[in-house]
Amino acid sequence: MKDKICIVTGAASGIGLAIAETFVNNGAIVVMGDINEEKLKQEADRLKCSFLRTDLSLREDCKGLVEFAAAAYGTVDVLVNVAGIQTIASVEEFPEEKWDFMIRLMLTAPFLLTKYVWPYMKKRRFGRIINLNSIHGLVASEFKSAYVSAKHGLAGLTKTAALEGGPFGITVNSICPAYVRTPLVDNQINDQAALHGISHEEVVEQIMMKNAVVKSLIEPSTIGDVALFLCSDAGKHITGSMLTIDGGWTAR
Repeated sequence: MKDKICIVTGAASGIGLAIAETFVNNGAIVVMGDINEEKLKQEADRLKCSFLRTDLSLREDCKGLVEFAAAAYGTVDVLVNVAGIQTIASVEEFPEEKWDFMIRLMLTAPFLLTKYVWPYMKKRRFGRIINLNSIHGLVASEFKSAYVSAKHGLAGLTKTAALEGGPFGITVNSICPAYVRTPLVDNQINDQAALHGISHEEVVEQIMMKNAVVKSLIEPSTIGDVALFLCSDAGKHITGSMLTIDGGWTAR
């Protein structure tokens, strides 16, 4: 990873921040993108990274992030698409504007960023594109229609881009974790504990990780380590894959 030019989205917190930090600790040059400018600047300053406040639901911001990185460092070697949100509602009651936003953020943005970095990777005959997917790119849960649809679409994008990128040394993979210990998940645990009158540990074991055999949250640093592996020489033959980190959830 030494001196590889990397773009990481959703990099102000959670999984995106963990991946950015892992890359920096292994010698990479990271450009961090996120919509939360205050938190982004704070973390980028700590890691000594370049950053750009980016609204990935906007086409021009997606293009601007790639142009910013390329102007600063001449190319882009690695793209990690992390940014995402969750909304819980039945199909019947799901807000249509929220559906549109989530598809733009979690499916259209990864496509656009992939499209915009492609010429740089193709020219150098090297590229690593990692899509932070989910077990919900493989299976479904009720009341998450937009999230599940976006993640299933991201799986299709991963496989298609992998087929096209292979001849040019570009690998494209999805990482598909179950629940990861992030601020978003911590808030969900608090809400579920209050709703059901049970402990935080019981929420994780009985609700969130009900279908898993390893009933504990995944640490963000674990995702960072997997992303690092995919970018290494050891990962050069892995492409078009959906790497599950799910405690056995999808083995059933």
